[in-house]
Amino acid sequence: MVTNPVHGLPFIPGASFTDCTKTAFHRSQTLGYRNGYAVARRPTVGIGGQRLQVNELSQAELDELASKAPTLTYGQPKQAPPAYFVPAHVAFDKKVLRFDAYFQEDIPVSAEEHYRIRQVTIYYYLEDDSMSIVEPIVENSGIPQGKLIKRQRLPKNSVGDHYHWKDLNRGINITIYGKTFRIVDCDRFTKDFLESQGIELNPPEKMALDPYTELRKQPVRKYVTPSDFDQLKQFLTFDKQVLRFYAIWDDTDSMFGECRNYIIHYYLMDDTVEIREVHERNDGRDPFPLLVNRQRMPKVLVDNAKNFPQCVLEISDQEVLEWYTAKDFIVGKPLTILGRTFFIYDCDPFTRQYYKEKFGISDLPPIDISKHEPPPVKQELPPYNGYGLIEDSAQNCFVLIPKPPKKDVIKMLLNDNKVLRYLAALESPIPEDKERRFIFSYFLATDMISIFEPPVRNSGIIGGKYLGRTKVVKPLSSVDDPDYYGPGDFYIGAVIEVFGHRFIILDTDEYVLKYMESNAAQYSPEALASIQSRVQKQEAPAPAPENMQAKPDLSVQGMEALISAIKTHLKDHPCKDGIRDALQAYDKEASGYMDKEVFFKICETLSVPLDDSLVKELIEMCCHGEDKIDYYNFLRAFSD
Repeated sequence: MVTNPVHGLPFIPGASFTDCTKTAFHRSQTLGYRNGYAVARRPTVGIGGQRLQVNELSQAELDELASKAPTLTYGQPKQAPPAYFVPAHVAFDKKVLRFDAYFQEDIPVSAEEHYRIRQVTIYYYLEDDSMSIVEPIVENSGIPQGKLIKRQRLPKNSVGDHYHWKDLNRGINITIYGKTFRIVDCDRFTKDFLESQGIELNPPEKMALDPYTELRKQPVRKYVTPSDFDQLKQFLTFDKQVLRFYAIWDDTDSMFGECRNYIIHYYLMDDTVEIREVHERNDGRDPFPLLVNRQRMPKVLVDNAKNFPQCVLEISDQEVLEWYTAKDFIVGKPLTILGRTFFIYDCDPFTRQYYKEKFGISDLPPIDISKHEPPPVKQELPPYNGYGLIEDSAQNCFVLIPKPPKKDVIKMLLNDNKVLRYLAALESPIPEDKERRFIFSYFLATDMISIFEPPVRNSGIIGGKYLGRTKVVKPLSSVDDPDYYGPGDFYIGAVIEVFGHRFIILDTDEYVLKYMESNAAQYSPEALASIQSRVQKQEAPAPAPENMQAKPDLSVQGMEALISAIKTHLKDHPCKDGIRDALQAYDKEASGYMDKEVFFKICETLSVPLDDSLVKELIEMCCHGEDKIDYYNFLRAFSD
């Protein structure tokens, strides 16, 4: 047994050694779980299972250590040295807060100005909390400016308090010696100092301007020397001579605007203008004769100052640079008078003669102002998106709230429940599709087509509805003006292309033959010839081979004999009334087939004698598969 060579040595500095024979170095687990929660726990052993050196003390020893004063061991603590004293006149030497402000001074004895804005600068000295107010000197102001208040501590109120830098901020009013100063801004040092002391500054304001000072900055008004024109001579020469113009004011571009007629009178005796409104009978307007009273019309105004009163009784020559004269009124040109644009389209004979003698203008033809109706805009439909019928999609372009397209009600009433049925085959290169047969149903009331594929047992193809009722577009027709298939396109041998699939018409029912005979004008000679050849083939017996004798179709002959027997047997039975409508109402696609379960329910409702042996045999012959029945042949036994 190998013992630890260092076991028993005292644990003192210089006498501790690493155990070279130790082989376990794992650490003990410090994480545990209690009631499903992870809980940390204190390790009881050290690395490799080594015992921990724990010095356990009793509660009395712990209390003694807690109440033991450190001064008995280390002595009394020394006091910290006092902070270095810096006087205020040294710490804040040459540090001044600067604020921009202004105050308003009333001027009661001046006719040119009622108040005056005086801009000042407020200085606050941090070393002794003193303040001074200085007004910048303006040359030739006539006001004693400069230092308004010398540097001193300014009283804040009657109690004896003085203004402190904490009382100053942007956007406030302060009252000093009876005058109210408005502080609008400060410099960068002042802003940084106040924000460093925790004061939130208000946003800066614009400095108010003195209106009289701004008025003096405007250029001097230029006066025009009065002319030596003799106005009395003008009055005596052109007395009772008036130029008459016919004008319109077209305001149709604005909301609820219209085109109105006016007569403009220009008085040559004093160059005044008068505008009269032309009223018509029952125009719905108050009969005010004058739109603009007789006065001189300004053409170019002077740019007046901001404080110039805009509401005046009369406009003098000082506010107008140019007036309207007779040469400004020309037929065929627009004219803007007091903000309203008039178009002069004609004048009277005296005016034409005056312009010819005065200005040499001899050609003043009247202008036709009658508005011609614009040509109707052809409504173009957007490209067809391929969803639904184009008639339904086009309704969204005609009205805001689309309405269903109008239907030919007369056609729907005349052709109600009239369906043309055809037998067709699918033209496909796939061998499995060559034996598939389809029943086309053409509804004469709506010109819609439905396709039904009779289910064939063990064919691997699920029969049933192949295409619901819809209008089918011919392959070469345009998208904007589609050409749909009509009854004249369906005949034996015709090729019908339905959404990329080509079908060949093989046969028709007897109703189609009767419809084509009664409506021969709708069909082409080729279609009528195909029907005639079919009828001739049905009437002529098929030639039998020489070595064989033709055998009759026993199943067809048996069904015809059975139908004749049932007609005789159920001649007076009440079930014959309404059975056709009931069965065709369920078969909305007019496929000729329906479920057996629904068929029997309808027959029981109409009291059809299903227990009769002849009816049972006919139902067995009409069965098509396990769950379908051909009710067309069944209805032949119940129709006259």
